Amino acid sequence: MKINKKPFGTLSNGKKIELYTLSAGELTLSVSTLGATLTSLYAPSRKTGVEDILLGYSTLGGYAADQAFFGATIGRFANRIGGARFMIDGKTCVLFKNDGENCLHGGLKNFGRQVWSAEQYQDKDGVYVRFELKSPDNDEGFPGDLKAAASYGLTKSNEVAAIYEATVDAPCPVSFTNHAYFNLAGEGRGDTLSHEVIIHASEYLPVDEHGIPTGESAPVDMTPFDFRLWKPIGVDIDKTAPAAGYDHCYVIDGSPGKLRPAAEVFERSSGRIMRVFTTQPGVQFYTGNHLRGIAGKTGSVYNAHAGFCLETQHFPDSPNKPQFPSCVYGPDRSYAEKAVFKFDW
Repeated sequence: MKINKKPFGTLSNGKKIELYTLSAGELTLSVSTLGATLTSLYAPSRKTGVEDILLGYSTLGGYAADQAFFGATIGRFANRIGGARFMIDGKTCVLFKNDGENCLHGGLKNFGRQVWSAEQYQDKDGVYVRFELKSPDNDEGFPGDLKAAASYGLTKSNEVAAIYEATVDAPCPVSFTNHAYFNLAGEGRGDTLSHEVIIHASEYLPVDEHGIPTGESAPVDMTPFDFRLWKPIGVDIDKTAPAAGYDHCYVIDGSPGKLRPAAEVFERSSGRIMRVFTTQPGVQFYTGNHLRGIAGKTGSVYNAHAGFCLETQHFPDSPNKPQFPSCVYGPDRSYAEKAVFKFDW
């Protein structure tokens, strides 16, 4: 197990960005201090050798201009908040509208656009980098001074671990995730519609035409959203209206707060399997519906469905949906969640 740190480049404002490369088991993961962003994940396979299975860019400039959140750590609140506002303690908090009338993934200057401090460490099972960021009161409209931490690591068991933590001195909605786009065949190797998926969820959250949950949960049974048994992504993807593909949050079976299975993905040509575990209430399954001609790594061009995301998180629009699990943290309630991505081949 080892960690290597090197310069990744300099932003236009003069800030220097570093890239950490972690190796453990048979995986190699790189993470940037810009956005605490996962930039590459090299995984072996029995059939096609070692390949990078994360969509992204070859240079810092790509990430600095990115609009797709490739590999970024998302905060203060993952996913959409309807109307870009919510009320807390009798006060209306107004957020930045970066998704029509909604706030998406924390607003304009979200965590994925910030430079995080970083410190590497190791334990008996793996190697990690802990990223830290301070978000001041009223940052993008969110209340309270918040201290965020996102730790990413590799274990000897070929797992990518993500540990999210936060404290805030006033009540505030908090939900972190990572927005990695995966293609288990290798980034740039076509679309992911033939990937076979299981999602351990008996219910999902229906959404309106703007991607905002209606407030109800619905059974997946007898719908295009049923992934309780292995099913290729492309089989029912044209039946997901009003979305142009999957962009829905699933209610993960079991008890939130406990690390439990969320999803599994199998890619037949490489033999790679990814299993996702989370402590969070839900997982957003997104199939890269809005990717259009994005120039990616080493000459790759990413179009619709070139990658998929499994974003473990609180439910979208939870600040405006009191019937959803509470996403409000504050002086007497710290935020602590974990996700694990385990790989086999």
